[in-house]
Amino acid sequence: MPARTRRRCAWARSELAVAYHDREWGVPVHDDRLLLEFLILEGAQAGLSWELILKRRDGYRKAFRSFDPRAIARLEPAAVGRLMNDERIVRNRLKIESAIRNARVFLEIQRENGSFDAYLWRFVSGRPIQNRWGDLRELPASTAEAEALSRDLRRRGMRFVGPTICYAFMQAVGMVNDHTTDCFRHKEVKRMAQRPEPKGRGV
Repeated sequence: MPARTRRRCAWARSELAVAYHDREWGVPVHDDRLLLEFLILEGAQAGLSWELILKRRDGYRKAFRSFDPRAIARLEPAAVGRLMNDERIVRNRLKIESAIRNARVFLEIQRENGSFDAYLWRFVSGRPIQNRWGDLRELPASTAEAEALSRDLRRRGMRFVGPTICYAFMQAVGMVNDHTTDCFRHKEVKRMAQRPEPKGRGV
């Protein structure tokens, strides 16, 4: 079916959002560096639109060292000042500082669990939750799993990881399939979840 005639989740309207929706949203992610990328981007999105973050995604990749957690964790206070002047990203001091802090906690979680992937997917027992929403308005802002993840990340010292942010993160990295049932990606993403996944790896 031609891309322009496919039924999609109602939020995918712009060309940028459609590309993200069709290729990434809800696809199970097990690569640690990509998981960190989504975690930082979802935190940056707080109070803003995801469309805005998608437009700045390449800028974030350049500003945050391709989301290498070790490189981010080594950033000194002077780097925060430089990033505050970087028009490629959201210039919010608290969000920039949280990205650095979260990368440091991320590394601690990797050391403790072997990979961030191994730690993260335990919150859904290793398999994506398959929902069957008929309408975008049915989607929850958070769930018990997102609240549990949020509590643990905050306990470890991460910031900008409230339950709503964590649930958006879980949707993005495929821990939950929240494509509506009339969306062509619902079945495709569900099939992906049934494939054996490689073990998560550190970076």
